[in-house]
Amino acid sequence: MLVKYSPATSCAFSSSSRHHCYHNRSHFACAPKSSPFPSWVLRSAESSLPSRYVCVRSSFQEDSGSSSHPQEMTTTHGVSETIIGVLGGGQLGRMLCQAASKMALKIVILDPMENCPASSLSYQHVVGNFKDGDAVCEFAKRCGVLTVEIEHVDAITLEKLEQQGIDCQPKASTIRIIQDKYSQKVYFSQHSIPLPDFMEINNLASAEKAGELFGYPLMIKSKRLAYDGRGNAVAHKKEDLSSIVNSLGGFEHGLYVEKWTPFVKELSVIVARSRDGSTLCYPVVETVHKDNICHVVEAPADIPEKTKKLSIDIAQKAVGSLEGAGVFAVELFLTQDGQVLLNEVAPRPHNSGHHTIESCYTSQYEHHLRAILGLPLGDPSLKTPAAIMYNILGEVDYQISYRHQYISGDYNTKSCNFSEFICLFSQREKRGLR
Repeated sequence: MLVKYSPATSCAFSSSSRHHCYHNRSHFACAPKSSPFPSWVLRSAESSLPSRYVCVRSSFQEDSGSSSHPQEMTTTHGVSETIIGVLGGGQLGRMLCQAASKMALKIVILDPMENCPASSLSYQHVVGNFKDGDAVCEFAKRCGVLTVEIEHVDAITLEKLEQQGIDCQPKASTIRIIQDKYSQKVYFSQHSIPLPDFMEINNLASAEKAGELFGYPLMIKSKRLAYDGRGNAVAHKKEDLSSIVNSLGGFEHGLYVEKWTPFVKELSVIVARSRDGSTLCYPVVETVHKDNICHVVEAPADIPEKTKKLSIDIAQKAVGSLEGAGVFAVELFLTQDGQVLLNEVAPRPHNSGHHTIESCYTSQYEHHLRAILGLPLGDPSLKTPAAIMYNILGEVDYQISYRHQYISGDYNTKSCNFSEFICLFSQREKRGLR
């Protein structure tokens, strides 16, 4: 699966099964007649609405009635009548919507970007901030189950919603643990999950102490909002500590250190966990990173069976210690001496599982929906001997015409065959290296 992050859109090719499939927004059209949101939410963005709610955008025609009372959604004639609320409308949310359409499920999303990737495929898009507690509370009123496609949400609000009887999957306690990388390390160490050595630092003296204990190079990490290498830095000697800490926002930003792990491979296991706690694991994959961003995913990983079993055991134990249903991605380090150490866990579908859309009988996205709805889990096994995903990023100094030239070439190339898949992410924000 070749994933392209171009300035205004993204694509994916997957070397897997034999069907050529292009995701087209027309495949997901639906025509319900009414809206579940208050009429004040549905007004134009020009009206005097609170900043957390601009408007609701739908893929269907909204009821023209002027009643101030919320209207009910039409009956869902799918595998479940539960309305699924997703916090976040990025490419993961978009692919959740694609999976939902095959099951005739309705997904509503909360995202601040009007043209976010999931907006054109969702049943409804509430334009609002998923980090805003009031916005999330209002949004949750119309959802039968609430889930996330990004972990950087307001976990305190989710905990309050659970106390009010709102069904959050995975549970707020899981989101709270995972969104703080240091808390995540502490939690998994308490559950006897193998990890690289780590410690919290809150001043220069403690950072120097960590260097004495762990040696150099020393990995310094932000506790929160760190991804794709952002928020992390390497100190090669004691003299580097002060400048690196400052570059990461200072000790008040929340930092910890991790002993340098000279791994030989980075692995990932996607785990689907049902409401009753049972789990299914996808085949272990190897992820290859370039400039700290996922570049290639190889499924299955070329590792000994003993290592595969150990990786799956660790992944199941880690996910089994958490609360709630859904899909989890467990990222691992394989060391030279054969140890498998947990790096981190994501409580949602993951880029190391994009290939499952075409290469597995049940994709990670369908599995996430099945799990949070309490439906039987599917089959995570590969339906092809192997699959590979390439992640292609837009250049830092890209030209506006870049995506058109690149995508046009892919669609028209004569070398394209039926084992390659293209998937459009529909990203509107124009940024290099995304």
